[in-house]
Amino acid sequence: MKRPQKFIFVTGGVLSSIGKGISSASIGMLMEARGLTVTMIKMDPYLNVDPGTMSPFQHGEVFVLDDGAETDLDLGHYSRFVQSATFTRKNSFTTGRIYDSVIRRERAGGYLGETVQVIPHVTDEIKDHIRAGSQNADLAIIEVGGTVGDIESLPFLEAIRQFGQDVGSENVLYVHLTLVPYIGAAGELKTKPTQHSVKDLREIGIQPDLLLCRSDRALPVDVKKKIGLFCNLKPDQVFSAKDVQSIYELPLYFHEEGLDEKISEILGIWTGKPDLKSWNKMVSVVRSPSANVSIGVVGKYTDWKDTYKSLSEALVHGGVANNAKVEVEFIDSEALEKGDVSSLKSVSAILVPGGFGERGVEGKIRAIQYARENRIPFFGICLGLQLAVIEFARNVCGIKQASSAEFTPNGSQNVVDLMESQKAVRDKGGTMRLGSYDCEILESHSNQKTKAFLAYGSKEIQERHRHRYEVVDTYRARFQEAGLIVSGRHLAADKKTDLVEMIEIPAHPWFLGCQFHPEFLSKPLRPHPLFSHFIGAALEFQRKKKA
Repeated sequence: MKRPQKFIFVTGGVLSSIGKGISSASIGMLMEARGLTVTMIKMDPYLNVDPGTMSPFQHGEVFVLDDGAETDLDLGHYSRFVQSATFTRKNSFTTGRIYDSVIRRERAGGYLGETVQVIPHVTDEIKDHIRAGSQNADLAIIEVGGTVGDIESLPFLEAIRQFGQDVGSENVLYVHLTLVPYIGAAGELKTKPTQHSVKDLREIGIQPDLLLCRSDRALPVDVKKKIGLFCNLKPDQVFSAKDVQSIYELPLYFHEEGLDEKISEILGIWTGKPDLKSWNKMVSVVRSPSANVSIGVVGKYTDWKDTYKSLSEALVHGGVANNAKVEVEFIDSEALEKGDVSSLKSVSAILVPGGFGERGVEGKIRAIQYARENRIPFFGICLGLQLAVIEFARNVCGIKQASSAEFTPNGSQNVVDLMESQKAVRDKGGTMRLGSYDCEILESHSNQKTKAFLAYGSKEIQERHRHRYEVVDTYRARFQEAGLIVSGRHLAADKKTDLVEMIEIPAHPWFLGCQFHPEFLSKPLRPHPLFSHFIGAALEFQRKKKA
C-alpha cells in the first residue's frame, strides 16, 4: 500500500538570510538518506515572475534548471544536497507568477464572474502550485521565502495554514527557523526575538511543530526549555542550528541533534537509520584537506558573493575531488583595467565566470591574456569563453577590433554575436539560450586527447545554459590555425545550427572555456569533472611553481 504523502513547510523569522535554504536542504538530505523520495519547492514573495531580470546585487545568482527555468539560488542548495530529485519550473514560483495566473484566468472568464480575492482565489492558486510541484515524492519540503511579519508573505502563510487542514494535520509539519543571538555584554543567549517571531506565526494560525534556533553556539537545555515554554512546545521540539565551518556540516549536526528522528516521529514515517557514510567522508575532506590551492575568480560582482554561489560551491567540490581546500580570491575586473595585475600573481589558476554587460570586460580580457601568456590554468565560463575568444582574436590572430555585439553592436570585427534567427527578436528574453542542451565533445586533436574529453570521458554530454551571444562561425578556421580549437559543439537536429560549446588551447597546460554553466550540475558527492580537472591543473601548477 502506498504511504500517504507528507509535507514540511519551512518558515523564517526575525531577519532575512538566516539560513532557511540551507536548513531546508539539510532536512531534505537527511530524509532522503533515510530512504524517502524527496522533492523541494521554493515560494518567493516578490512580484517578479521569476528572478531572471533581477540584478545580482539584489538577489544573488539566478540558478537555471534543465527545462530552462530561471529560479532562486536556493534551488541550487536543494540540488546540491538532495541527490536524486529532478527539479523543474514547478519547484519554484513567486507571488508574481501566482498573480499572473490568477489574473489571466480572470480575464479568460475562468472564475465565472466571481469577485476575485486573495482568499480563496490567490491562496487556492498557491496550493495548486504546491500540489503540482510535490507530485511523485514521499516527502515535499516547501520553503516560504521572506520573514514572518512581512506583508508580502501573508498569502503564502495563509495558504500553508489552509493546506494543513486540506491534507490532514498528521501529514503536515511546520518548521520555523529563528534567531537566538548571544549578547556579549550580558553574557547570555536572548530568546525574546524567537518568542515574538513564533507569536506572529501563531497569530496567523500556524503553530510550529519544530523550532530551529540559529545561533553562534549550541543551545543549552535550559534555554531550549525556556523557548519551548513560551512557544507552546516541548524542549525536544526545539533544536539548535548553530554556525558551522562548512554548510555541508549542517545535516550532520542536525542528525546529531536528532532532528530527522523527530521529524519521522511526528509525521509517522517509519524509516531506517540514514546512511551518511559518503557525506561524512566528503565532510572530512572539507574539514581536513591534504593541500590548499588558491583560485582567482575575476568578476565585477565581487562584493556580493551570492552572485557566484554555485560557482563557489563547485570549486569546493573540485577541491574535494582532489583532497584539497580551494581558497577563492575574488578579483575585481575593473581594478585590472587600470593595468595593475599584481593580484593575479599570487593565484595558481584563473577563472572568469559568466556575466552580462560591458562594465569590467577589458579587465577580464587582461586576466585571460595574463593566464594564456604565463601558462597559468584558465577556465572561462559563458562570458568567460566569449572573452577568451576575443582575447585570442586580438592578441594572437591580429584581429585588433575583435569584440562582441553585446559591447559593440555595430562593430566590424565582432567574433561573438547573436545568431541570425535571434537578431529580429525584440524581446531580449526571447534571445536567451536557456536550459539543457546537447554537446558533442571532440575526442582528440593532432593525436592528442582534448582536455574536454579527458574530463568527461565521453563524446556526448548535456549541460545547462544561460546566455545570449555565440561565437561567430566564420572565424573558427582562423582560430584553429592559430592554435585555439573548438572541442565541444552543439549541433541542432536540423543540422543547420552548429554552435561553439567548448574551446581550448592544446599547447597550453590547461586553457579551457565552455559556453554553458557546469557549476549548476556540480554536487558535493558528484563534483563536476571540469572543476575537478581544473583544480587538479591548479595543484600541478602550484607544485611546479614551488619546485
